[in-house]
Amino acid sequence: MTAREVVEAIKQNQGRPWNERSTRDTFKLGNPDTTVKGIATTMMVTFSMLKRANAAGLNMVISHEDTFWNDPDNTKDLAENALYKLKTDFVLKNDMVIWRDHDNMHSVTPDYTVYGELRSIGIKPDEKVAMRPGIRTIPETTLGEFAQQVKRASGARALRCVGDPKAKVSRISVGPGYATPRMTPDADVVVGGEQQEADGGFDNVEYVLDATSLGMPKGIIMLGHVISEQAGMEDFGKWLGAYIHDIPIQFVPAEEPYW
Repeated sequence: MTAREVVEAIKQNQGRPWNERSTRDTFKLGNPDTTVKGIATTMMVTFSMLKRANAAGLNMVISHEDTFWNDPDNTKDLAENALYKLKTDFVLKNDMVIWRDHDNMHSVTPDYTVYGELRSIGIKPDEKVAMRPGIRTIPETTLGEFAQQVKRASGARALRCVGDPKAKVSRISVGPGYATPRMTPDADVVVGGEQQEADGGFDNVEYVLDATSLGMPKGIIMLGHVISEQAGMEDFGKWLGAYIHDIPIQFVPAEEPYW
């Protein structure tokens, strides 16, 4: 199969009409007619990830997020950027091709970014999970104990937590990346990817601080963008393997940026 044929297979198997208007879900670098020797699924195309994919013999990269450090992968101002040249030269020299699946992935059921996020923090997902999965109830625990569970299960090294670690919690609201849910009276803990600390549409952090001052059991656990959506690309790769049988498919994670 060529990379173009792999993409066509994805379009035919996603279970709903493809959004052709998406400017994100396009080829970013390399020749779409390249013969695919192996597919790497990943959350973000970092240079480290590219080198590991190449070493494993995987020359097609399917990423959820960008390659060139901005959401539309606009490269018009990068022509003289040394890092851009090095990254581009590496991909082309090794006959690699990069394609992104973002908007369409978020439009299907299950949304693998949410499915993977739930799984990665120790909460069992279901096949109908979507971008807004609603409140999930877990056995009552403390915010601190739940945060430790999230850290162990996800492998994250740089969680950011708000709230009283001793607060009793059981109702969890989850969202990946920038889709961090708004804290509501129905939720005890919001687990998200990233969000402004203040001056946003709704300041979860300040709300939880105020609730904590009043003894209300509220908490926030911020995973970071990569960690919150990373596991979903492993699940996406397994989905690919259900109908692409003759090409090796491997999850090649992007490295967690924060330490």
